[in-house]
Amino acid sequence: MTGRIHSYESFGTVDGPGIRFVVFFQGCPMRCKYCHNPDTWNASGGREVTAEEVVKEALKYKSYFGIKGGVTATGGEPMLQLPFLTELFTLLKAKGVHTCLDTSAATFPADPAADRSAFDALLKVTDLVLLDIKHIDEDAHRALTGMTGAHARAFAEYLSEQGKPMWIRHVLVPGITDDDGALHRLRAFLDTLKTVEKVEVLPYHTLGVSKYDALGIDYPLKGVCPPERERIRNARSILCKGGET
Repeated sequence: MTGRIHSYESFGTVDGPGIRFVVFFQGCPMRCKYCHNPDTWNASGGREVTAEEVVKEALKYKSYFGIKGGVTATGGEPMLQLPFLTELFTLLKAKGVHTCLDTSAATFPADPAADRSAFDALLKVTDLVLLDIKHIDEDAHRALTGMTGAHARAFAEYLSEQGKPMWIRHVLVPGITDDDGALHRLRAFLDTLKTVEKVEVLPYHTLGVSKYDALGIDYPLKGVCPPERERIRNARSILCKGGET
């Protein structure tokens, strides 16, 4: 089976536990205003590879993984290529590699009556999920990403029901995702889940702006600065508990 990937990072330290080999998948249905990987949006971009090729490349760095490290699939949106992702993780688990999925869950069916069997197969070979919750409020989520937030909320509940460990990630953008009321509502939602091991508040940055220029795309958040330290501390005090950051 083949899939389309954008690139690899051989020594990732912020995409899951330990040292990670990070696979950036090509294609994403969301158009987040702060996205720092717009070059992964186009599902027909990147390059075509087999799952075996990705595994072969990842195993070159297995000696660096240690006990906690492994491979993280990110993007783009990895679950846009669900069969390929499942095969990749199946092959990695056969080699004893820890698998981590970084997702916004945009392709997960929000309707509980929908067929979720393909996602069941993926979770069987997924050790940890990093779930990006862009905004807890529906209208604000649509304005920020161009899509409903129901998919992410449903996936979080599904992971909890399945007993699958997850880390929640929330990008803190001044004037958009740092409202105290919304942060408290997000925390209240997280409190209904059973398997949240960690919450990460990720301060907004502008490192991807040059990519928009190169692609000839207008950057939606021109003039928005990274959050002040006080606002970051405030968000973490609301969302994070214990060892969460």
